[in-house]
Amino acid sequence: MRPSGRAFNEMRAVTMAPGYAKHAEGSCLVKFGDTHVLCTASWDETTPPWLRGEGRGWVTAEYGMLPRSTHSRMRREAKAISQSGRTQEIQRLIGRSLRAVVDLKKLGERQILIDCDVIQADGGTRTASITGAYVALKQCLNWGLEQGIIKASPLIDSVAAISCGLTNGAPVCDLDYPEDSTAQADANFVLTGSGGIVEIQGTAEGDPFTEEQFMALLTLAKNACGDLKNLQDNAL
Repeated sequence: MRPSGRAFNEMRAVTMAPGYAKHAEGSCLVKFGDTHVLCTASWDETTPPWLRGEGRGWVTAEYGMLPRSTHSRMRREAKAISQSGRTQEIQRLIGRSLRAVVDLKKLGERQILIDCDVIQADGGTRTASITGAYVALKQCLNWGLEQGIIKASPLIDSVAAISCGLTNGAPVCDLDYPEDSTAQADANFVLTGSGGIVEIQGTAEGDPFTEEQFMALLTLAKNACGDLKNLQDNAL
């Protein structure tokens, strides 16, 4: 029995509220149970200096956790000398995940800036961020179409993400913090709507896990990401 009482293949209650931020070209408040992330997408008519003249655009992301998103107050990273390695790794993951489903040449020499701010954390903040950021990204690109800035959508697929892991030796889907902190293995899966694999991050916390166990986790992730795609489509 899972601490939450959920079935092994059951996600937490997931909601997506598009258009949540008034001023952003695209936004989504995504909730995976008690993990809440505000994702915004901002249109920028400039490109990074190293991309100028290349005839293609860019999608990049920033990620952060608010000081009281966790049980005790954490230091605001803006006051630190530099971002933590965890923050840098997560925001790069979000950017890679979104660029995987965008034709950057069709976007043209401009960029979309994604911001994922964790309001409340209970495990799976990076996977919730990717899932909600896609909704914000698509809204932002729809805005560009409506304004006549771009003539066709550069989106080539959708993308969603989910965490799966081994608890008490059994594969389970969508780990919350109590499970994530005690799992024998955990993995984050980033999958496209058509079933393509963008990225898998998997770690054994104790004994190595088997190929059979990994395939069980992958099956859970594919089914969950299919459900997430339907929720993204409904939200949009």
